[in-house]
Amino acid sequence: MPELPEVETVMRGLEPVMMGQKIRYADIRRPDLRWPFPENMSQRLIGAKIVRLHRRSKYILCDLDSGETLLIHLGMSGRMTISHAGNESEDLLGNFQYKPSIPAKHDHVILDMQGGARISFNDARRFGAMDLIDTKNLFDHKLIKSLGPEPLGNEFNTPYLYSKLKGKAAPIKSALLDQRIVSGLGNIYVCESLWRAGINPKRLSGKVSRKKIDVLVPFIRDVLREAISAGGSSLRDHRQANGDLGYFQHSFAVYGREGKKCNSVNCSELIKRIIQSGRSSFYCSKCQK
Repeated sequence: MPELPEVETVMRGLEPVMMGQKIRYADIRRPDLRWPFPENMSQRLIGAKIVRLHRRSKYILCDLDSGETLLIHLGMSGRMTISHAGNESEDLLGNFQYKPSIPAKHDHVILDMQGGARISFNDARRFGAMDLIDTKNLFDHKLIKSLGPEPLGNEFNTPYLYSKLKGKAAPIKSALLDQRIVSGLGNIYVCESLWRAGINPKRLSGKVSRKKIDVLVPFIRDVLREAISAGGSSLRDHRQANGDLGYFQHSFAVYGREGKKCNSVNCSELIKRIIQSGRSSFYCSKCQK
C-alpha cells in the first residue's frame, strides 16, 4: 500500500495542473470503490475550483471553492495519472509529456481540468476511496480525526514519541505503524528507519530508551525525505503522476533483502525476515538491538 512518500509524490505531481484550476468535467464511471461514492459526486465537482492541494497521512485532500474537500485514498493499487484531455487549443503545462488519453479499463474517476489536464484515478483492486466533505468539518471526518501527528511536522519529536511509547508492551515496529501515534508511516519506511537507528523491531516500545528515540526521530524524517526525493518506492503498483516509477527501492538497506548481507560497514550478518502482526519485518540481528 502506498505510504507517505508515495502519496506526497503523487500530490506534488498533481499540483501544477490542478491548483487554481476548475474541474470542467467529472466522469464517475462506477458507483463505488472501497465504499460508495458520495451522492451527486459528479455534479458537486463540476465547476468547482481547487484552491488548495494538501496531504494528511496517506490521504490527498483537494479543497474546493464550493466549501467542500475531495478526499482521495489510493488504497493498495490506486494510481492518479495526468494526460491531455484532447483539446489541442489549450496550453497544458508540460503538454509535451502528456498524450491525449482514452479511458483505460480501471479508470474509475476521470477529472478534466479547465487548463486541459485529464486526471485519471485507476484502481484495479478497488481498495481506494473518494469522499466529499465539508471543508470546515474535514478534521472531524472518521478517516482523519484519530490520526497522530505528521512525522515531518514539528509536533512529532522526541518528547512526544517517548510519552506515547512509555509503558506500551507492543513491539516498536507495531507502535510506529499505529496511525494514532504517528500518521503516514508504513511497513517499508519503519523497517528502514529502525535499521538506521539500530533498534530491533521486536523490542518492546516501553523498553526503548529516550536516548534511542532521540536517534530514531531524525532518522524517520531522513528516510521519508529521501524517499520523497526519489519519487517513492515502486514495488508493484506505485507510479508518479506522470507515470514514472519511484526509485527509492534501489536504496533499501533491509526491506525485501532477506538473506542478503547487511549494508553496515564491518557487518557480515545476513538480513532476517520475521512476521509481526501479519506483516514482514526485515532487520539485522547484529546491528539492531
